[in-house]
Amino acid sequence: EQVLMAVEQCCDRINDATDADVDVQRSGGMVTLVFDNRSQIIINQQKPLQEMWMAARSGGYHYRFDGTAWQDTKGAGEFFACLSRDATQQAGLALQFSA
Repeated sequence: EQVLMAVEQCCDRINDATDADVDVQRSGGMVTLVFDNRSQIIINQQKPLQEMWMAARSGGYHYRFDGTAWQDTKGAGEFFACLSRDATQQAGLALQFSA
């Protein structure tokens, strides 16, 4: 729940501080980010698996909390770093997400 709230708060900050217009849609345990070019990033909780899942143009990713941060289960990196990378790519602007 904290991850989804942090994503929403980052989008509010990004929209206030940059030219980006990231539309944030929340439905239960899922957040959808919609960019000007209509591309999307979907983030959802997988409570039974204790994971966060993210779907972006670059692919689908599963993250598990390691006691410090949400790490990709296949070693592709930390959740917020990966979200920043994919959001930047899809928005065409440098966007920074953090916990």
